[in-house]
Amino acid sequence: MRDLATLPKAHLHLHFTGSMRVATLRDLAHEQGIRLPESLLDHDPLRVPADERGWFRFQRSYDAARAVVRSEAAMRRVLREAVEDDGAEGSRRLEIQIDPTSYAPFVGGLTPALEIVLDEARAASAATGVSVGVVVACSRMRHPLEARTLARLAARYAGDAPGEVVGFGLSNDERRGRTSEFAPAFGIAARAGLASVPHGGELLGADHVRVVLAELAPRRLGHGVRASEDPRLLEAIASAGVACEVCPASNVSLGVYADVASVPLRTLLDAGVRVALGADDPLLFLSRLVDQYEAARTEHGLDDAALAGLARSSIAASLAPQPDRSRWLAEVDAWLATPAPDGLDASSSYIRGELALPGVRARREGTSSSSGDRQLGG
Repeated sequence: MRDLATLPKAHLHLHFTGSMRVATLRDLAHEQGIRLPESLLDHDPLRVPADERGWFRFQRSYDAARAVVRSEAAMRRVLREAVEDDGAEGSRRLEIQIDPTSYAPFVGGLTPALEIVLDEARAASAATGVSVGVVVACSRMRHPLEARTLARLAARYAGDAPGEVVGFGLSNDERRGRTSEFAPAFGIAARAGLASVPHGGELLGADHVRVVLAELAPRRLGHGVRASEDPRLLEAIASAGVACEVCPASNVSLGVYADVASVPLRTLLDAGVRVALGADDPLLFLSRLVDQYEAARTEHGLDDAALAGLARSSIAASLAPQPDRSRWLAEVDAWLATPAPDGLDASSSYIRGELALPGVRARREGTSSSSGDRQLGG
């Protein structure tokens, strides 16, 4: 088996706060004199009983983590480290999602908050070689008029180069807000050339996915796994070329599925749906991008050719310029053409005896489960 950390790929579903390293969380909390809940620092989301998993447990932890990011320096550190970590896992492209609203009070407003992220994204791209695009996301927990404000802000920085806004998203609890009320904001973003990349189909089922498709015309769906409950819907998604950003660790940690093997990855693939694996919020789910690929290998039985296919899908679904995508796709072909080493891949977290998902032990110890440092939705 080939080393999945060297497989060229794109990471299309990563939230800003949720990308933070555990060590950074501790450092920033110490600097601010903030006492973090023990549940944020010493927990294994996959060992929480299935009937106790869910959104509200996640949201409390997310809010606690976000509260430590209170300065420009902190924002830059979180972004830079996220890019470094993705680069260590073979990512050629990272499209990181942020709602600047929560950080605006500490840096002078929405515009400075977004500009800090974009500026650091450009710098990190140059320093690491990972191309970084930014998705501005509005929240279902806020008024739809605020979404329009964010869409207008995002439109001012639209582009496909590193450090530019490439898409507009809708995140947070899918059960809150009326999707149709956010459509005007997505219209503003679309007129500026931004891709529609809302969440849908994780906490709610196929009917909700249909609403998101009809109202927001997505190019990609954040999650989308619940579409598997309706074969005709899957067929429509595949025919429309809508990609699903599938985040297995998130699905299990939030109680959507009992275990990683139950995530309907193969159902989506068999239906012809374009899938891009994502880590979502590794700070909280204790599992990064390579861990999702390793789970696809060990829990779903995907061989290296199929895993390379997932990497190709992620690159093709990215919002990077076509010349970049073509180059990265060729690198995937080169990875697959390289003979696999004899026996098992020694870099695999599973082979080192770590718990599934593989990032759990490494994240608890503050180390990496592949090359590079590791790090618990903005």
